[in-house]
Amino acid sequence: MKIAAVGVHVLDTHVIGVESIPAGSDGQLVETIRMSAAGTAGGTALVLSRLGAEVTSYGAVGTDPIADVLLALLTREGVDVSGLVRKDEHQTSSSVIPVRPNGDRPAWHCIGANGAFTLDDLPPSAFDAVTHLHLGGPEFLGGEAAGQLLGKARAAGAVTSLDILAPGDPDMLAWVADALPHTDYLLPNDEQVLGFTGASSLAEGARALVDAGAGCVAVTQGARGALVVTADEVIEVPAYAVEVVDTTGCGDAFSAGFLRGLSLGRDLRGAAELGCAAAAQVAGGLGTDAGSYSLDSVVAFAAEAERR
Repeated sequence: MKIAAVGVHVLDTHVIGVESIPAGSDGQLVETIRMSAAGTAGGTALVLSRLGAEVTSYGAVGTDPIADVLLALLTREGVDVSGLVRKDEHQTSSSVIPVRPNGDRPAWHCIGANGAFTLDDLPPSAFDAVTHLHLGGPEFLGGEAAGQLLGKARAAGAVTSLDILAPGDPDMLAWVADALPHTDYLLPNDEQVLGFTGASSLAEGARALVDAGAGCVAVTQGARGALVVTADEVIEVPAYAVEVVDTTGCGDAFSAGFLRGLSLGRDLRGAAELGCAAAAQVAGGLGTDAGSYSLDSVVAFAAEAERR
C-alpha cells in the first residue's frame, strides 16, 4: 500500500485533568500535557504508517516552531513529509484539547495553513505509483477542486477515500458534493451523516450519500462501532471494549485501519473490524501515536477480543 495523505495536518496539544478554566489569571495543575500529530490527513497518515503502509503527506504548514514539531512527529513515525509545503504567511494549524475527568473534550482550534492549501501546492509526482489517495478536509479545497484531485488519482489507478472534517450540515454537503462521484470510500461519523442528509436513521443517511455518488460509506459510531453501507449491503461492526482515555483521533485511526484492511484483501466487514481495532488503540491513550501498536499487534488485539 503506497498512499498519498492529502489535506488537513494539525498539531494537537492534549491536556488531561482539566476540571474547569481557572478564574482570572489563576492556574491549575493537570495530570498530563502531550502533543501529537493529528488531522483528517495527518492523523490518518500516522496510523497508516504504523500499520505498514508507505505514506507520503501532502498539505500546508507554516514556518513556525509548531510546524517543526509536527514534521518531526510524523517523520519519527515513518511518514514522508516532503509533500508538506511551508507557508511563511500562515501559522501551522493547531488545536488545544482540554480533556475533562468525565471524558468530555472541548477544543480550541486554529485553521492556519490548512486554509491556504490549494491544488497548486501538489507536485505532479503526488500520483506517481500510488495505490491509494486519501483526502482529509475537502471543504478547504471546495468540491470542484476536490473532485479534480480525486478524479486525477482515479485516472492514475489509485483507490480514493474522503474524510470531511466539518460538522454535518446540508450546506457543507452541497459545498463538497462534486467530490463524491470520484470517491470510492467516504469516511464520516454518525453526526455528520445525519446532519448532511437529514435522514431519520444512519443507514438511510449513508444510503443517501451512496446515491449522491460515493461508492461506499463507512460510518463511525463512537462506542457503537461502525456501519458500512454500499448500494447492495449494510454491515454493522461493533466497537471493541477498551478503557477509554481520550477519543481524539479515533475517527482518523478507524479510517486508517479500514483502508489498510481493504489493501490487505479483507472484505468490508473485515476492514471495518481492523478499523475499529485501530481506533481502540487510540482511545486507550493520548493521541493517534499513543503506545506502540503495529499491524500485527492490532490484529492480535482483535483476535484476542473475539476469543473473549
